[in-house]
Amino acid sequence: MIELRDVRKSFDGVEILHGISTKFEAGKINLVIGSSGHGKSVMMKCMVGLLKPTSGNVFYDGRDFTNLEYGELRDVRKEIGMLFQGTALFDSLTVEENVEFTLKMFTKMTPAERRDRVNYCLEQVDMVGINDKFPVEISGGMQKRVGIARAIALNIKYLFCDEPNSGLDPVTSRLIDELLQRITEQFEITTIINTHDMKTVFDIGDDVIFIYKGNNEWTGPVKDIVHADNETLKKFIKASQFD
Repeated sequence: MIELRDVRKSFDGVEILHGISTKFEAGKINLVIGSSGHGKSVMMKCMVGLLKPTSGNVFYDGRDFTNLEYGELRDVRKEIGMLFQGTALFDSLTVEENVEFTLKMFTKMTPAERRDRVNYCLEQVDMVGINDKFPVEISGGMQKRVGIARAIALNIKYLFCDEPNSGLDPVTSRLIDELLQRITEQFEITTIINTHDMKTVFDIGDDVIFIYKGNNEWTGPVKDIVHADNETLKKFIKASQFD
């Protein structure tokens, strides 16, 4: 589980996050929704350590991530996987080398052990047999799958996804959704997804946090979202259906 307690973030004296408090449960798809510019990405960056909160705390299973010593911080970071909006695969590396990258950085595995782990991760995302291809040689959807394989290479406990369906056609988007759902349940991962795609929310989401103007405007199970007594949330959902 990941917990945020009164997380605030300011830039040049302007507060972007206004005391966010929420929890993200393990084994669930936790969706973060909201319009661009309202603080979703800033919150995610604070959670993974790319930004340091101005105040407040982020806890990973009770560990205060915002105040850990270097060694403890490195241990937590090894448990975190990230799927970036643009996949962020290295163009000069093969698929196998991309998935292997974090294994070389964070483990003492032998080359044979790394190869076995790479093949296992590619199997989990239905990408067997493409080890020697380069990112430019595979489709956008396949690149997303490779990005997921790389994200789970370290036996992660927490998976962060930033707009995982961005740039994908509807069919491929649904395949990526189903894959993320399966991996979350299979490995009991705490998965957090930033998304504008309300179909993703309704299809695979368990819990939702709606960020509006840097505030936690609404939090609850996906099944309750259509009945939420919050006019701002209702307007967002209605507008999203026409995106």
